[in-house]
Amino acid sequence: MMKIHELDTVVLAHSIPDYGLSAGDVGAVVHVYKDSAAYEVEFVTGEGETIAVLTLQPSDIRAMRRREILHVRKFPPA
Repeated sequence: MMKIHELDTVVLAHSIPDYGLSAGDVGAVVHVYKDSAAYEVEFVTGEGETIAVLTLQPSDIRAMRRREILHVRKFPPA
C-alpha cells in the first residue's frame, strides 16, 4: 500500500451521498493526522469551488495509481 502524504491526490473509495460525492471522485489531502490515522481531504469542482473538506479514514480513500485517467462528471447543484 502506498503511503499518502499532504498534497497527494487521492481517490474516494465509496460514495458519500450527503456531500454529493461518488466513488472514484478525486480529492487533495490537506492534512495527515498522526500515524496516518485519518486524513483531511478537500474535494473541489473544476472551477476550484470547494465541495467539501472531510476527515476520512484510510479505508475511505486510496492513492492515485500509475496510468489512471481522470474523469469529469456534473456535480449536483447545492
